[in-house]
Amino acid sequence: MGKNVDSYGNALVTSTYGTQRANAYRLLEDSLNLRDTKIYDTVQDADGEHRELNRKETMLAQQKQELIKEEFKEWIFKDLHRREDLCKIYNERFNSIRPREYDGSHIQFVGMNPEITLMPHQKNAVAHVLYGNNTLLAHCVGAGKTFQMIAAGMESKRLGLSQKNLYVVPNHLTEQWGSDFLRLYPGANILVATKKDFEPANRKRFCSRIATGDYDAVIIGHTQFEKIPLSRERQIVMLEDQIADITFSIEEAAHQAGQNYTIKQLEKTKKSLQARMKKLNDQTRKDDVVTFEQLGVDRLFVDESHSFKNLFLYTKMRNVAGISQTDAQKSSDMFMKCRYMDELTGGRGITFATGTPVSNSMTELYTIMRYLQYDTLMRMGMGHFDSWAATFGETVTAIEFAQVL
Repeated sequence: MGKNVDSYGNALVTSTYGTQRANAYRLLEDSLNLRDTKIYDTVQDADGEHRELNRKETMLAQQKQELIKEEFKEWIFKDLHRREDLCKIYNERFNSIRPREYDGSHIQFVGMNPEITLMPHQKNAVAHVLYGNNTLLAHCVGAGKTFQMIAAGMESKRLGLSQKNLYVVPNHLTEQWGSDFLRLYPGANILVATKKDFEPANRKRFCSRIATGDYDAVIIGHTQFEKIPLSRERQIVMLEDQIADITFSIEEAAHQAGQNYTIKQLEKTKKSLQARMKKLNDQTRKDDVVTFEQLGVDRLFVDESHSFKNLFLYTKMRNVAGISQTDAQKSSDMFMKCRYMDELTGGRGITFATGTPVSNSMTELYTIMRYLQYDTLMRMGMGHFDSWAATFGETVTAIEFAQVL
Protein backbone atom coordinates (compact mmCIF):
# COMPACT_ATOMS: atom_id res chain seq x y z
CA MET A 1 0.00 0.00 0.00
CA GLY A 2 2.81 2.39 0.95
CA LYS A 3 4.53 1.87 -2.40
CA ASN A 4 1.44 2.95 -4.35
CA VAL A 5 0.79 5.97 -2.12
CA ASP A 6 4.39 7.13 -2.57
CA SER A 7 3.99 6.94 -6.37
CA TYR A 8 1.60 9.91 -6.54
CA GLY A 9 3.47 13.14 -7.21
CA ASN A 10 6.88 11.56 -6.65
CA ALA A 11 8.97 12.16 -9.79
CA LEU A 12 11.74 9.83 -8.55
CA VAL A 13 9.29 6.92 -8.49
CA THR A 14 7.35 7.56 -11.70
CA SER A 15 9.84 9.42 -13.88
CA THR A 16 13.51 9.25 -12.84
CA TYR A 17 13.60 5.56 -11.85
CA GLY A 18 10.21 4.43 -13.11
CA THR A 19 7.42 5.08 -15.58
CA GLN A 20 3.72 5.87 -15.30
CA ARG A 21 2.91 2.20 -16.02
CA ALA A 22 5.65 0.66 -13.86
CA ASN A 23 6.86 2.62 -10.85
CA ALA A 24 10.35 2.32 -9.38
CA TYR A 25 9.18 0.00 -6.58
CA ARG A 26 7.84 -2.56 -9.06
CA LEU A 27 11.01 -2.33 -11.17
CA LEU A 28 13.17 -2.81 -8.07
CA GLU A 29 11.12 -5.83 -6.99
CA ASP A 30 11.39 -7.39 -10.47
CA SER A 31 15.15 -6.78 -10.51
CA LEU A 32 15.62 -8.41 -7.11
CA ASN A 33 13.71 -11.45 -8.44
CA LEU A 34 15.84 -11.53 -11.65
CA ARG A 35 12.84 -10.70 -13.83
CA ASP A 36 12.65 -8.39 -16.84
CA THR A 37 9.63 -6.12 -16.42
CA LYS A 38 6.95 -6.42 -19.10
CA ILE A 39 3.92 -4.18 -19.61
CA TYR A 40 0.71 -5.68 -20.95
CA ASP A 41 -2.48 -4.06 -22.26
CA THR A 42 -5.91 -5.67 -21.98
CA VAL A 43 -7.45 -5.78 -25.47
CA GLN A 44 -11.08 -6.49 -26.36
CA ASP A 45 -11.77 -7.90 -29.84
CA ALA A 46 -13.93 -10.45 -31.64
CA ASP A 47 -12.15 -13.30 -29.83
CA GLY A 48 -12.90 -11.79 -26.45
CA GLU A 49 -10.64 -10.20 -23.85
CA HIS A 50 -6.91 -10.98 -23.90
CA ARG A 51 -3.56 -9.43 -22.98
CA GLU A 52 -1.04 -8.03 -25.45
CA LEU A 53 2.53 -6.92 -24.81
CA ASN A 54 2.97 -3.15 -25.02
CA ARG A 55 6.40 -2.97 -26.66
CA LYS A 56 6.92 0.77 -26.22
CA GLU A 57 6.05 0.81 -22.49
CA THR A 58 8.02 -2.42 -21.93
CA MET A 59 11.13 -0.91 -23.53
CA LEU A 60 10.81 2.23 -21.40
CA ALA A 61 10.37 0.15 -18.23
CA GLN A 62 13.38 -2.04 -19.01
CA GLN A 63 15.54 1.03 -19.65
CA LYS A 64 14.59 2.36 -16.20
CA GLN A 65 15.28 -1.11 -14.76
CA GLU A 66 18.82 -0.97 -16.19
CA LEU A 67 19.25 2.51 -14.70
CA ILE A 68 18.28 1.21 -11.24
CA LYS A 69 20.81 -1.65 -11.56
CA GLU A 70 23.60 0.73 -12.59
CA GLU A 71 22.76 3.20 -9.80
CA PHE A 72 22.73 0.33 -7.28
CA LYS A 73 26.16 -0.88 -8.45
CA GLU A 74 27.58 2.62 -8.18
CA TRP A 75 26.10 3.11 -4.69
CA ILE A 76 27.19 -0.26 -3.29
CA PHE A 77 30.84 0.20 -4.32
CA LYS A 78 31.04 3.87 -3.39
CA ASP A 79 31.75 3.16 0.29
CA LEU A 80 35.30 1.78 0.63
CA HIS A 81 34.62 -0.38 3.71
CA ARG A 82 31.42 -1.85 2.26
CA ARG A 83 33.22 -2.61 -1.00
CA GLU A 84 36.08 -4.38 0.80
CA ASP A 85 33.67 -6.37 3.01
CA LEU A 86 31.58 -7.56 0.07
CA CYS A 87 34.62 -8.51 -2.03
CA LYS A 88 36.09 -10.40 0.92
CA ILE A 89 32.85 -12.35 1.51
CA TYR A 90 32.55 -13.27 -2.17
CA ASN A 91 36.19 -14.32 -2.52
CA GLU A 92 36.18 -16.37 0.68
CA ARG A 93 32.95 -18.14 -0.26
CA PHE A 94 33.32 -18.67 -4.01
CA ASN A 95 36.80 -17.70 -5.15
CA SER A 96 39.25 -19.14 -2.64
CA ILE A 97 39.98 -22.59 -4.08
CA ARG A 98 42.52 -23.14 -6.83
CA PRO A 99 41.56 -26.15 -8.97
CA ARG A 100 44.02 -28.99 -8.67
CA GLU A 101 46.13 -29.82 -11.74
CA TYR A 102 46.47 -33.55 -12.33
CA ASP A 103 49.63 -35.20 -13.66
CA GLY A 104 49.19 -38.69 -15.11
CA SER A 105 52.71 -39.15 -16.48
CA HIS A 106 53.52 -41.80 -13.83
CA ILE A 107 50.58 -44.13 -14.63
CA GLN A 108 51.74 -47.45 -16.12
CA PHE A 109 48.48 -48.66 -17.77
CA VAL A 110 49.03 -52.38 -17.22
CA GLY A 111 47.44 -54.49 -19.97
CA MET A 112 47.18 -51.69 -22.51
CA ASN A 113 48.05 -52.41 -26.16
CA PRO A 114 51.79 -51.58 -26.45
CA GLU A 115 51.19 -50.21 -29.95
CA ILE A 116 49.05 -47.41 -28.50
CA THR A 117 50.45 -44.58 -26.37
CA LEU A 118 48.19 -42.04 -24.73
CA MET A 119 49.00 -38.36 -25.13
CA PRO A 120 49.89 -36.23 -22.07
CA HIS A 121 46.46 -34.57 -21.86
CA GLN A 122 44.81 -38.01 -21.95
CA LYS A 123 47.01 -39.32 -19.12
CA ASN A 124 46.24 -36.20 -17.06
CA ALA A 125 42.52 -36.73 -17.64
CA VAL A 126 42.82 -40.34 -16.42
CA ALA A 127 44.61 -39.08 -13.30
CA HIS A 128 41.76 -36.63 -12.71
CA VAL A 129 39.19 -39.45 -12.87
CA LEU A 130 41.27 -41.67 -10.56
CA TYR A 131 42.31 -39.14 -7.93
CA GLY A 132 39.61 -36.44 -8.14
CA ASN A 133 35.88 -36.24 -7.58
CA ASN A 134 33.18 -36.58 -10.24
CA THR A 135 34.69 -35.50 -13.54
CA LEU A 136 33.60 -33.75 -16.73
CA LEU A 137 35.74 -34.52 -19.79
CA ALA A 138 34.88 -31.60 -22.07
CA HIS A 139 37.69 -31.85 -24.60
CA CYS A 140 36.84 -30.97 -28.19
CA VAL A 141 35.78 -33.64 -30.68
CA GLY A 142 38.67 -35.89 -31.67
CA ALA A 143 40.73 -35.34 -28.49
CA GLY A 144 40.46 -39.00 -27.44
CA LYS A 145 37.76 -38.97 -24.74
CA THR A 146 36.83 -42.61 -25.48
CA PHE A 147 40.34 -43.91 -24.72
CA GLN A 148 40.49 -41.66 -21.62
CA MET A 149 37.35 -43.26 -20.16
CA ILE A 150 38.42 -46.80 -21.09
CA ALA A 151 41.87 -46.34 -19.54
CA ALA A 152 40.42 -44.66 -16.44
CA GLY A 153 38.00 -47.54 -15.89
CA MET A 154 40.65 -50.24 -16.32
CA GLU A 155 43.12 -48.49 -14.01
CA SER A 156 40.37 -47.84 -11.47
CA LYS A 157 39.57 -51.55 -11.31
CA ARG A 158 43.23 -52.60 -11.27
CA LEU A 159 43.93 -50.29 -8.32
CA GLY A 160 40.83 -51.45 -6.44
CA LEU A 161 39.10 -48.07 -6.68
CA SER A 162 36.09 -49.68 -8.38
CA GLN A 163 34.71 -53.18 -8.80
CA LYS A 164 32.31 -52.76 -11.72
CA ASN A 165 32.45 -50.05 -14.39
CA LEU A 166 29.35 -49.18 -16.43
CA TYR A 167 29.71 -47.26 -19.70
CA VAL A 168 26.56 -45.55 -20.97
CA VAL A 169 27.01 -44.57 -24.63
CA PRO A 170 24.78 -43.51 -27.56
CA ASN A 171 22.66 -46.43 -28.78
CA HIS A 172 24.30 -46.68 -32.19
CA LEU A 173 27.85 -46.69 -30.75
CA THR A 174 27.72 -49.68 -28.36
CA GLU A 175 29.47 -52.08 -30.77
CA GLN A 176 32.03 -49.45 -31.80
CA TRP A 177 32.78 -48.85 -28.12
CA GLY A 178 33.26 -52.58 -27.59
CA SER A 179 35.67 -52.68 -30.54
CA ASP A 180 37.64 -49.64 -29.26
CA PHE A 181 37.80 -51.17 -25.78
CA LEU A 182 39.37 -54.40 -27.06
CA ARG A 183 41.71 -52.44 -29.33
CA LEU A 184 43.09 -50.54 -26.32
CA TYR A 185 42.92 -53.48 -23.88
CA PRO A 186 42.94 -56.75 -25.91
CA GLY A 187 42.68 -58.91 -22.78
CA ALA A 188 39.73 -57.09 -21.22
CA ASN A 189 36.63 -59.01 -20.16
CA ILE A 190 33.73 -56.83 -21.35
CA LEU A 191 29.98 -57.22 -21.77
CA VAL A 192 28.36 -55.27 -24.63
CA ALA A 193 24.56 -54.96 -24.76
CA THR A 194 22.61 -55.57 -27.96
CA LYS A 195 19.04 -54.60 -28.85
CA LYS A 196 17.83 -58.14 -28.15
CA ASP A 197 19.28 -58.08 -24.62
CA PHE A 198 16.78 -55.40 -23.57
CA GLU A 199 13.69 -56.89 -25.13
CA PRO A 200 11.17 -57.63 -22.32
CA ALA A 201 11.82 -61.39 -22.44
CA ASN A 202 15.61 -61.01 -22.16
CA ARG A 203 16.06 -57.90 -20.00
CA LYS A 204 15.99 -59.63 -16.63
CA ARG A 205 18.47 -62.29 -17.74
CA PHE A 206 20.88 -59.68 -19.11
CA CYS A 207 20.69 -57.54 -15.94
CA SER A 208 21.38 -60.70 -13.92
CA ARG A 209 24.52 -61.26 -16.01
CA ILE A 210 25.67 -57.73 -15.15
CA ALA A 211 24.96 -58.29 -11.44
CA THR A 212 26.67 -61.69 -11.15
CA GLY A 213 29.50 -61.40 -13.70
CA ASP A 214 33.02 -60.14 -12.96
CA TYR A 215 33.44 -57.84 -15.96
CA ASP A 216 36.08 -55.16 -16.50
CA ALA A 217 33.39 -53.10 -18.21
CA VAL A 218 29.72 -53.26 -19.13
CA ILE A 219 28.71 -51.17 -22.18
CA ILE A 220 25.06 -50.26 -22.75
CA GLY A 221 23.13 -47.64 -24.74
CA HIS A 222 21.42 -44.53 -23.39
CA THR A 223 17.95 -46.02 -23.95
CA GLN A 224 18.92 -49.34 -22.36
CA PHE A 225 20.30 -47.50 -19.31
CA GLU A 226 16.93 -45.81 -18.79
CA LYS A 227 15.19 -49.23 -18.79
CA ILE A 228 17.13 -50.33 -15.68
CA PRO A 229 15.05 -48.89 -12.81
CA LEU A 230 16.15 -47.68 -9.42
CA SER A 231 14.50 -49.41 -6.47
CA ARG A 232 10.86 -48.47 -5.93
CA GLU A 233 11.58 -46.94 -2.49
CA ARG A 234 14.33 -44.66 -3.81
CA GLN A 235 12.21 -43.52 -6.76
CA ILE A 236 9.29 -42.63 -4.45
CA VAL A 237 11.50 -40.52 -2.16
CA MET A 238 12.99 -38.59 -5.08
CA LEU A 239 9.63 -38.12 -6.82
CA GLU A 240 8.14 -36.76 -3.59
CA ASP A 241 10.96 -34.19 -3.44
CA GLN A 242 10.36 -33.20 -7.08
CA ILE A 243 6.59 -32.88 -6.59
CA ALA A 244 7.15 -30.72 -3.48
CA ASP A 245 9.51 -28.43 -5.46
CA ILE A 246 7.03 -28.09 -8.34
CA THR A 247 4.11 -27.41 -5.96
CA PHE A 248 6.12 -24.58 -4.40
CA SER A 249 7.01 -23.31 -7.90
CA ILE A 250 3.34 -23.25 -8.94
CA GLU A 251 2.42 -21.26 -5.81
CA GLU A 252 5.24 -18.78 -6.56
CA ALA A 253 4.20 -18.40 -10.21
CA ALA A 254 0.54 -17.88 -9.21
CA HIS A 255 1.51 -14.67 -7.37
CA GLN A 256 3.15 -13.20 -10.48
CA ALA A 257 1.33 -11.51 -13.34
CA GLY A 258 1.55 -13.01 -16.81
CA GLN A 259 2.68 -16.45 -15.64
CA ASN A 260 -0.26 -18.51 -16.97
CA TYR A 261 1.87 -20.36 -19.52
CA THR A 262 4.49 -21.21 -16.88
CA ILE A 263 1.80 -22.48 -14.48
CA LYS A 264 0.30 -24.69 -17.22
CA GLN A 265 3.72 -26.18 -17.97
CA LEU A 266 4.40 -26.81 -14.29
CA GLU A 267 0.96 -28.37 -13.75
CA LYS A 268 1.57 -30.67 -16.72
CA THR A 269 4.92 -31.76 -15.26
CA LYS A 270 3.36 -32.26 -11.82
CA LYS A 271 0.64 -34.50 -13.30
CA SER A 272 3.21 -36.66 -15.09
CA LEU A 273 5.20 -37.06 -11.85
CA GLN A 274 2.04 -37.92 -9.92
CA ALA A 275 1.16 -40.53 -12.56
CA ARG A 276 4.61 -42.08 -12.14
CA MET A 277 4.14 -42.04 -8.36
CA LYS A 278 0.76 -43.77 -8.69
CA LYS A 279 2.31 -46.42 -10.92
CA LEU A 280 5.09 -47.03 -8.37
CA ASN A 281 2.54 -47.33 -5.53
CA ASP A 282 0.49 -49.88 -7.47
CA GLN A 283 1.13 -53.06 -5.46
CA THR A 284 -0.66 -55.27 -8.03
CA ARG A 285 2.31 -54.86 -10.38
CA LYS A 286 4.93 -57.58 -9.96
CA ASP A 287 8.24 -56.09 -8.94
CA ASP A 288 10.72 -58.79 -9.97
CA VAL A 289 13.02 -56.57 -12.08
CA VAL A 290 16.72 -56.35 -11.22
CA THR A 291 17.24 -52.78 -9.96
CA PHE A 292 20.15 -50.45 -10.68
CA GLU A 293 21.40 -50.80 -7.12
CA GLN A 294 21.53 -54.61 -7.45
CA LEU A 295 23.85 -54.44 -10.48
CA GLY A 296 26.81 -53.67 -8.23
CA VAL A 297 27.98 -50.75 -10.37
CA ASP A 298 30.31 -48.42 -8.48
CA ARG A 299 31.73 -46.30 -11.32
CA LEU A 300 29.64 -44.72 -14.06
CA PHE A 301 30.92 -43.32 -17.37
CA VAL A 302 28.49 -41.40 -19.62
CA ASP A 303 29.50 -40.61 -23.20
CA GLU A 304 27.80 -37.72 -25.07
CA SER A 305 26.37 -36.51 -21.76
CA HIS A 306 24.80 -33.44 -23.41
CA SER A 307 21.95 -35.79 -24.36
CA PHE A 308 20.78 -35.43 -20.74
CA LYS A 309 20.79 -31.62 -20.57
CA ASN A 310 16.97 -31.20 -20.36
CA LEU A 311 16.74 -31.59 -16.61
CA PHE A 312 13.78 -29.80 -15.02
CA LEU A 313 14.46 -26.69 -12.94
CA TYR A 314 12.26 -23.85 -11.76
CA THR A 315 13.23 -20.19 -11.97
CA LYS A 316 11.53 -16.85 -11.44
CA MET A 317 13.41 -15.56 -14.49
CA ARG A 318 11.40 -15.27 -17.71
CA ASN A 319 12.36 -15.82 -21.35
CA VAL A 320 15.78 -17.24 -20.53
CA ALA A 321 17.10 -19.56 -23.24
CA GLY A 322 17.84 -23.16 -22.33
CA ILE A 323 15.70 -23.48 -19.19
CA SER A 324 13.57 -26.62 -19.25
CA GLN A 325 10.21 -26.16 -17.49
CA THR A 326 9.18 -29.72 -18.39
CA ASP A 327 10.49 -32.98 -17.03
CA ALA A 328 12.45 -35.12 -19.52
CA GLN A 329 12.14 -38.72 -18.32
CA LYS A 330 15.66 -39.82 -19.29
CA SER A 331 17.28 -36.75 -17.67
CA SER A 332 15.28 -37.24 -14.48
CA ASP A 333 16.31 -40.91 -14.43
CA MET A 334 19.98 -40.00 -14.91
CA PHE A 335 19.78 -37.43 -12.10
CA MET A 336 18.33 -40.00 -9.67
CA LYS A 337 21.06 -42.51 -10.54
CA CYS A 338 23.76 -39.87 -10.13
CA ARG A 339 22.43 -39.06 -6.67
CA TYR A 340 22.61 -42.78 -5.79
CA MET A 341 26.18 -43.01 -7.15
CA ASP A 342 27.17 -40.00 -5.03
CA GLU A 343 25.81 -41.71 -1.90
CA LEU A 344 27.71 -44.89 -2.80
CA THR A 345 31.07 -43.33 -3.74
CA GLY A 346 31.14 -40.04 -1.84
CA GLY A 347 30.96 -37.97 -5.05
CA ARG A 348 33.83 -39.76 -6.81
CA GLY A 349 32.16 -42.31 -9.09
CA ILE A 350 30.74 -40.41 -12.10
CA THR A 351 32.48 -39.28 -15.29
CA PHE A 352 30.66 -37.34 -18.01
CA ALA A 353 32.17 -36.80 -21.47
CA THR A 354 30.96 -34.38 -24.14
CA GLY A 355 32.45 -32.20 -26.85
CA THR A 356 29.61 -29.66 -26.43
CA PRO A 357 29.05 -29.01 -22.69
CA VAL A 358 27.33 -25.71 -23.54
CA SER A 359 25.39 -25.57 -26.80
CA ASN A 360 22.46 -23.17 -26.27
CA SER A 361 22.62 -21.54 -22.86
CA MET A 362 24.77 -21.11 -19.77
CA THR A 363 21.99 -22.82 -17.81
CA GLU A 364 23.49 -26.06 -19.14
CA LEU A 365 26.50 -25.44 -16.85
CA TYR A 366 24.17 -25.44 -13.85
CA THR A 367 22.60 -28.70 -15.07
CA ILE A 368 26.06 -30.32 -15.31
CA MET A 369 26.81 -29.14 -11.78
CA ARG A 370 23.55 -30.69 -10.54
CA TYR A 371 24.63 -34.03 -12.00
CA LEU A 372 28.27 -33.92 -10.88
CA GLN A 373 28.49 -31.45 -7.96
CA TYR A 374 25.07 -31.60 -6.33
CA ASP A 375 26.42 -31.69 -2.76
CA THR A 376 28.68 -28.71 -3.50
CA LEU A 377 25.70 -26.68 -4.74
CA MET A 378 23.74 -27.56 -1.59
CA ARG A 379 26.67 -26.67 0.66
CA MET A 380 27.05 -23.27 -1.03
CA GLY A 381 23.33 -22.54 -0.78
CA MET A 382 22.75 -22.81 -4.53
CA GLY A 383 20.17 -25.56 -4.72
CA HIS A 384 17.94 -23.06 -6.55
CA PHE A 385 18.95 -21.94 -10.05
CA ASP A 386 18.22 -18.28 -9.32
CA SER A 387 20.81 -18.23 -6.50
CA TRP A 388 23.45 -19.66 -8.86
CA ALA A 389 22.55 -17.25 -11.68
CA ALA A 390 22.59 -14.20 -9.38
CA THR A 391 26.03 -15.16 -8.04
CA PHE A 392 27.87 -16.13 -11.21
CA GLY A 393 25.84 -14.66 -14.07
CA GLU A 394 24.14 -11.57 -15.36
CA THR A 395 20.99 -11.51 -17.46
CA VAL A 396 21.29 -9.51 -20.66
CA THR A 397 18.20 -8.40 -22.56
CA ALA A 398 18.70 -8.63 -26.32
CA ILE A 399 16.59 -9.02 -29.44
CA GLU A 400 17.00 -12.41 -31.10
CA PHE A 401 16.68 -12.25 -34.87
CA ALA A 402 14.95 -15.13 -36.61
CA GLN A 403 16.55 -16.40 -39.80
CA VAL A 404 14.35 -15.91 -42.84
CA LEU A 405 14.90 -18.32 -45.73
